[in-house]
Amino acid sequence: MKAIKANLLYDGRGMQKNVYVCFSGERITDISGDKPDCEILGEGIVTPAFIDPHSHIGLDRAGEPGAESEANDKLDSMIPLGRAIDGVYMDDHAFKESVENNVLYSVVLPGSGNIIGGMGSLIRNFSKNRKDAFVKDIGVKMALGYNPRSTTEWKGTRPTTRMGVAAIIRENFTLAQKAINLMDKGKKTIDEIDPKTEFLIKLIKGEYRIMCHLHKEDDALFLMSLVDHFGIKPIINHGMDFHSSEIFQEIKKRDLSLVYGPLDSHPYKVELKHESWRNVELVQKSGVRFALISDHPVILQRTLFLTTRHFMRFGATKEQCISYVSSRPAEILGLEDLGTVEKGKLASFSVWNKDPFELDAYPTMVFGEGNLVHQE
Repeated sequence: MKAIKANLLYDGRGMQKNVYVCFSGERITDISGDKPDCEILGEGIVTPAFIDPHSHIGLDRAGEPGAESEANDKLDSMIPLGRAIDGVYMDDHAFKESVENNVLYSVVLPGSGNIIGGMGSLIRNFSKNRKDAFVKDIGVKMALGYNPRSTTEWKGTRPTTRMGVAAIIRENFTLAQKAINLMDKGKKTIDEIDPKTEFLIKLIKGEYRIMCHLHKEDDALFLMSLVDHFGIKPIINHGMDFHSSEIFQEIKKRDLSLVYGPLDSHPYKVELKHESWRNVELVQKSGVRFALISDHPVILQRTLFLTTRHFMRFGATKEQCISYVSSRPAEILGLEDLGTVEKGKLASFSVWNKDPFELDAYPTMVFGEGNLVHQE
């Protein structure tokens, strides 16, 4: 067993002082105020590993031209059998900078140029190859709004309007629902269903999450019409143009989650005309379950934690801000082993030289599942 002395521990939900974080192998074995009889590796301020629930790291790679991006395939607007992990290169040097800043886990998603771009996966940023990096599939990327209608020069069936995007989604979901009805009546078996429709059946049945890209309130309301009609329970991704309390009431009514961001990026398109860092006040006070994202490389993943400062402006505590990048994404994504520093969880955490909310703070030791993966 090994231990770290936490002069201050932000455990992902609250705060503790002068405790020891004990771990053996990949798991935390105890959080104790008593000094354990084992090797003490260091001391400082301890936080859980940060989790980025929406990124394109390893697909849009640092130092490579845009033509090398693997975030979007131009084959068709519906690519449900795509998998983001198949396009990740772990030699993207952005991974190293993320780990240095305690962002140890990424949900890597296909881009939003397609209506359905494929499966996104949770990966370990500190691994050397995709085999070791892969943790689990998280959810299917779906996109509404401007992005999927801006790709008309790509191959396949492409919408030119948001109406067209909605029609393609409604058609494919309806075909999947009809296939479900036929199977329920014993008129078809799953072996008679084409792979694309089979995949959409699993979406409707909730076997796969939907990670839905959208920014504007009207696009969120269309998504909620799909929720009401088909019974799906998507996670809203972005929402950066949300600027009224009414939209949050609709989201909360349906018990949907939001992964919010990227903050501190330029609002470069019309559907972001109401985007403002001041909207975080609405997010924070809404009661909607939310976590923060980088959308790397829209903002660099290494800066994810810095975006919590906007929430502090509107009254969030330090403990809450830590939760927005640790326990909240873990809760939303169903990651039972991550998000907090507590007994039984994976030993993924960092030791900081000082309180991470100070501008010159940085991790001196970073542990990923019990292994020292970075040290200053």
